[in-house]
Amino acid sequence: MAENWKAPKLPVEGKRNILITSALPYVNNVPHLGNIIGCVLSADVFARYCRLRGYNAIYICGTDEYGTATETKAMEEKCSPKEICDKYHAIHKEVYSWFNISFDEFGRTSSPEQTEVCQAIFKKIFDNKWLSENTMQQLYCDTCEKFLADRLVEGTCPTPGCEYDSARGDQCEKCGKLLNPTELKNPRCKVCQESPRIRDTDHLFLELPLLKDRLEKYISEMSVAGGWSQNAIQTTNSWLREGLRPRCITRDLKWGVPVPHEKYSDKVFYVWFDAPIGYVSITSCYTRDWEKWWKNPENVELYQFMGKDNVPFHTVMFPSTLLGTGDNWTLMKTISVTEYLNYEAGKFSKSKGIGVFGNDVKDTNIPVEVWRYYLLTNRPEVSDTLFTWPDLQAKLNSELLNNLGNFINRVLSFIAKPAGQGYDSIIPSVPDDVSGDSHNLTKKLADKVAAYIDQYIEAMEKVKLKQGLKIAMSISSEGNAYLQEAEFWRLYKENRSLCSLVMKTAAGIVYLLACLLEPFIPSFTLEVFKQLNLPAEIHVSLSDDKGDVNKVKKPWEIISSGHRIGTPKPLFKELKDEEVEFYRKKFAGSQADRIVRAEAEEAANLAEQLKKTKVSDANGKKKSAKSSNEAKSKAAAEPDIITITRLDIRVGVIKKAQKHPDADALYVEEIDVGEEQTRTVVSGLVKYIPLDEMQNRKVCVLCNLKPATMRGIKSQAMVLAASNEDHTKVELVEPPSSAQVGERITFPGYEGNPDALLNPKKKVWETLQVDLHSNEELVACYKDVPLTTSAGICKVSSIRSGSIR
Repeated sequence: MAENWKAPKLPVEGKRNILITSALPYVNNVPHLGNIIGCVLSADVFARYCRLRGYNAIYICGTDEYGTATETKAMEEKCSPKEICDKYHAIHKEVYSWFNISFDEFGRTSSPEQTEVCQAIFKKIFDNKWLSENTMQQLYCDTCEKFLADRLVEGTCPTPGCEYDSARGDQCEKCGKLLNPTELKNPRCKVCQESPRIRDTDHLFLELPLLKDRLEKYISEMSVAGGWSQNAIQTTNSWLREGLRPRCITRDLKWGVPVPHEKYSDKVFYVWFDAPIGYVSITSCYTRDWEKWWKNPENVELYQFMGKDNVPFHTVMFPSTLLGTGDNWTLMKTISVTEYLNYEAGKFSKSKGIGVFGNDVKDTNIPVEVWRYYLLTNRPEVSDTLFTWPDLQAKLNSELLNNLGNFINRVLSFIAKPAGQGYDSIIPSVPDDVSGDSHNLTKKLADKVAAYIDQYIEAMEKVKLKQGLKIAMSISSEGNAYLQEAEFWRLYKENRSLCSLVMKTAAGIVYLLACLLEPFIPSFTLEVFKQLNLPAEIHVSLSDDKGDVNKVKKPWEIISSGHRIGTPKPLFKELKDEEVEFYRKKFAGSQADRIVRAEAEEAANLAEQLKKTKVSDANGKKKSAKSSNEAKSKAAAEPDIITITRLDIRVGVIKKAQKHPDADALYVEEIDVGEEQTRTVVSGLVKYIPLDEMQNRKVCVLCNLKPATMRGIKSQAMVLAASNEDHTKVELVEPPSSAQVGERITFPGYEGNPDALLNPKKKVWETLQVDLHSNEELVACYKDVPLTTSAGICKVSSIRSGSIR
């Protein structure tokens, strides 16, 4: 049996043969949760569903290893690109293994098979005359003595209205526009920061305009037949409307698949051309008969999973490449695209180290099934979604623990009770005088379950994964309601026959839930089947061929009478408030910030230990480190550590605002900050905010600045406001409307008490102010940490990347 399982699967005539791929994760960093739900986990759920249904399916993925980003990372870590790839491929593999991702093959694009397949495809499109040669103007760095690949160039985005000053040479991360490096304003070399110059270099181009008719025919037919997600259709149509242009397929790099052409032998293939071919080459590592999957469109359906930024490469570029060969390729039937999963107040970011990463989750002691469940209930299918720790806590405690876990534990624990109290761990037999078809409550449950199973299958076939999960969980809710309405504990004493029917039916629902949820939380399914004392590898099935679907629609017939179950135990553990707060603080800010915090905590712990340590004086007498330190000169005392917690920023409400009697540019406000009396505050906001908009408005107030007299009126605090770069626009930083007046604004991950009054000579405010800003999501932040109240985060109206003061 094990040998058959390991043997490569090949398409089978007359069966549904499904080839599933996930966008190849780039190998230069550790994947974060947004990457994991965006493609790898989503594809895994669908692959497991296909196996559950008895389809002949394989799931192919691997690490994308060539290109500039790898070379750049290798330079940063002072090693070779190959060493970087080896290191991060192993990390990716370990992360996905922990997440129970069921690849049939997880490979890599730096393999000999990739070179072989990629060069073979190139030769065919070259021979078919779908390529052109052209001279490009490319940026050349005289300091580094080389042409700069796209990602080695940064500059200002040329797109009107964007003008992001850190746009990459291939794509602007802010507006999403694909770019050529020479289009950037004020370009700079990412390695040495010098300004590169433009130089001519010859390259090969795929003539997309010549393939337009074939491509459009494929897209118009397959987007309907495959039920492409709306975001995929919109992105693809946008590309077609803008007009297809020849796309360069070669690059002046060393790390990549060499171009098999004499004139271009010093170049490699550009990663957009090379990486999707990785699906094919990794399949060739899985089986020598890879063409039976990839050149068999009559018998194989190709499903591809990815984040929205990858769409054009899979709906335009890759199909055009395959069409250009003239071979009978298995082209993508269905594409499933996710939007972005954001983290707390901002975006997950590999480059900035923001968010929870794949290697972090193992250290949380939160089980894998909880992580999988939360990510899948939060899957960003039609719009961006948000990861927050309180939301994860709510999903675990209310949905997994109180709904699903509670139902299963009630059923199995009651069956496991000794005779006289339960069924002594034996699934009861149902006497002839009762039946599921004739008992109204049980029949009503079965009808609902049957409808839910049909809806589940329909949703999953359309790759509506979040909907499929929601439907499965609805069956658990119905099971709980069934137990309550049946009052099984009363029936056990008053009507044992009917109680046997109810418990046998409930045990069948437990079995059914374990099957339906296997694609989503497989470790949960294994544990439930262990508690049912049934082998999961045999019973996890919802195959039409075996009649499983009809069978589970009569839940009282699912598990045989007389079967002995295993030992029930709780399936989920409550996540407490203090644990949530701990994780919020632990994963606040960037990874660099976390390292600084960890080092600071370690230093504080060390200092605490030193205080308690006994040391000897010159006479051999022991005295405490404290008394020893007191003997040292006070002049050698450590300077104060400047940390954001020293600022006393509170939620305030402006009770009254008027113009300063002696200054046209100043307002005088009376602000309630939770004290017995209001504070008088003078602000230079007249030019920016109308007087009527200042009345009864909640604001963020810095309360421990030294009072200052401004044109005869003493200002006792400062209202925080954000301004744009040229200071032509200013907006107030606003707490949530439900925030409590007087509550202190916090910075998750930072602890400490504010100074009673800031010493102007210490420049505490001036030091911290430079890191106060509004981010791209309009969230007010210190570095990457949002200004936070008990009711949520503080924001500005429209100023992005503004300075807060």
